[in-house]
Amino acid sequence: MRGGALPAGGKMRKIMLLCLASAGALFFALQGGGLFADEGFLFNGLLSSVPVPPDNLLTDAKVKLGRQLYFDKRLSADNTVSCATCHVPEKGWANHGATDTGIKGQVGGRNSGSIIDSAYMKVQFWDGRAPTLEAQAVGPIANPIEMGETLENVVNKLNAIPGYKAQFQNVFGTDATADAIGKAIAAFERTIVSGPSPYDRYLQGEPEAMTPSAVRGLNIFNGKGHCSACHSGPAFSDGGYHNLGVGYVKGKFKDEGRYAVTKAAKDLGAFKTPGMRNVEQTYPYLHDGSEKTLEDVVELYSRGGVPNPHLDRLMLPLNLTKTEKKDLVAYLKSLTGPVAEVKEPKLPD
Repeated sequence: MRGGALPAGGKMRKIMLLCLASAGALFFALQGGGLFADEGFLFNGLLSSVPVPPDNLLTDAKVKLGRQLYFDKRLSADNTVSCATCHVPEKGWANHGATDTGIKGQVGGRNSGSIIDSAYMKVQFWDGRAPTLEAQAVGPIANPIEMGETLENVVNKLNAIPGYKAQFQNVFGTDATADAIGKAIAAFERTIVSGPSPYDRYLQGEPEAMTPSAVRGLNIFNGKGHCSACHSGPAFSDGGYHNLGVGYVKGKFKDEGRYAVTKAAKDLGAFKTPGMRNVEQTYPYLHDGSEKTLEDVVELYSRGGVPNPHLDRLMLPLNLTKTEKKDLVAYLKSLTGPVAEVKEPKLPD
């Protein structure tokens, strides 16, 4: 029923929630904080069909190939790390370590994040350096801390495996190439989508789908909490970049964030807004995994982030009460929907 018509009660509820969200945005604007940093507010409604680029249409054979590549540790330099090492199906397609761990036990500086609903993100990685899911898919392969391999070597490895070579010929009409590897993995990742959550069912006219606490949390999310200013749209992300002050110590940022890509002062310490669906499963949180629980994240926002010269203007002290914090967490947990179970496939010898 994703994206389908709402029953009469659902339509009324959707209109009501949209009004609440708009009212919260207006209140924030009147406080002098401006409106929205990216393309404006979008109602947190039902997810639409997965967007698929015309040059990488989904087919069963392509998704099957991408699934094998996703789990294949031979894409790394020492055959010990795969995509699934950091984005684990049983862990919300994320990793419960604060940051990534790659080949030879090397520890990265950023949290792995989740690939759930990554198909709905306009750009990829915390700093947005990858414009497409296809570009993201091959990025970790050449990262010296993560998989530490070269794309040239990976292509040669795969073409030396008859089972892979035959599949690439079948799917793409060529031997394995870096472009085809990225397209196959991205095709598989586009199938990792969250199903209807209690929040979705609530919108569709099931008032009992959400607890009273979660409903109160919804009102806080769209009102006093100002959460929907950045976590907007069906995927709960505006696709923009925001500075929360995380990692700012003694006048410096440990990680420069988006600034490393743009070199624009306004982007110093700013990171992409992550989606919120299934967020209960993808702890720890933020780009450095510094907040262990949703309660910790809510506390950070209630304080107004960490003061610094580039703090996002949307970050203001919320002074949430203990009950409001509890309700907000209950709402965030109501965004958890089912995700198709995927087991490690048999790989070509």
